Amino acid sequence: MSDPFDFGRPPALYAVMGNPVSHSKSPQIHLQFAAQFGLRIEYRRIQVDVGGFAQAVSSFRANGGQGLNITVPFKLEAFELCDRHSDRAAQARAVNTIAFRGQELYGDNTDGAGLRRDITQNLGCPLRGRRVLVLGAGGAVRGVLGPLLEEAPAALVIANRTVDKAVALARLFAARRQVTASGFDALAGHSFDVMINGTAASLEGELPPLPEGVFAAGALAYDMMYGDAPTVFMRWAEAHGASQVADGLGMLVEQAAESFQLWHGRRPATAAVMEWLLGHAADATEQPAPPGH
Repeated sequence: MSDPFDFGRPPALYAVMGNPVSHSKSPQIHLQFAAQFGLRIEYRRIQVDVGGFAQAVSSFRANGGQGLNITVPFKLEAFELCDRHSDRAAQARAVNTIAFRGQELYGDNTDGAGLRRDITQNLGCPLRGRRVLVLGAGGAVRGVLGPLLEEAPAALVIANRTVDKAVALARLFAARRQVTASGFDALAGHSFDVMINGTAASLEGELPPLPEGVFAAGALAYDMMYGDAPTVFMRWAEAHGASQVADGLGMLVEQAAESFQLWHGRRPATAAVMEWLLGHAADATEQPAPPGH
């Protein structure tokens, strides 16, 4: 845990690694969290070339780094790199938060806890007994399935362009009988109370090939991407029957609070930070950003 009164040492060093990473709001978020407790930290964005992740982590650690957030496309590689994992990271087989503990790299996944808290508490949308559709089968989705299933939805369907990837991901949670895999075409004729977009389509201004009629009455459409304007998925959902739409800004802040608690042993308040980010939206890029950093 950082000492808020030790001003003789340089600030504790943290960072987010990814590709791309210039969009990330994580530095602003963690600096505001640290200010709540009087902690002195430095938080950087580090762009990492594909194929250079392990070396980048080693260099960061050698230069005094104490913890990392990981965003696309390195969450699966981060899992393999870590020596030990939290239960939720082990279940997802994906890591978005690394803590350096002596010689050990400890990997956690805070994405799902952040998403669950944003949906159920910030947005006031219960998941228990609901039909949930999750779009995508990559590292971002891996991290959220466990916490979503802990809310006991009536059914959770993973839909992906490559059905085999959805099937393989569903098998990781085979003990939970309400989990099934699907292609997008097979969704025709089915409706859902909550739809969560975990694909990267919004980054390219594109949409997954969804059929008409997939939203039940009162449905929530949630894009794990975030930006300063509604994503193409949010606009489509609003025009096709979703009663409520949201982006991943709340997930971003809530998962960051989980990371902060892992590193510092203190849980920061999130509401004021989300309000600040919304108030400073004009200062950031208009392009949608990947989930969770």
